[in-house]
Amino acid sequence: MSKICQITGKKALNGNNVSHSKRRTKRTFEVNLFTKKFYWVEQDVWVTLKISAAGLRTINKNGLDAALKSAAEKGYLYA
Repeated sequence: MSKICQITGKKALNGNNVSHSKRRTKRTFEVNLFTKKFYWVEQDVWVTLKISAAGLRTINKNGLDAALKSAAEKGYLYA
């Protein structure tokens, strides 16, 4: 599975390491991802999601049902 948040759609970005002498080498900025299980009350099931810290804050703010509906509309959810 790729490193993409299932709620916010965040994924790794490319950039540069810049040394003191301003020499630039390529690097990746990874997403703060972790796997977490949630109990979805409306469907009466446990759901395992691969989410970022920002995705967890979104779930805490809007609720799991609203966050899943929003992610499904935007196409971020995958099996």
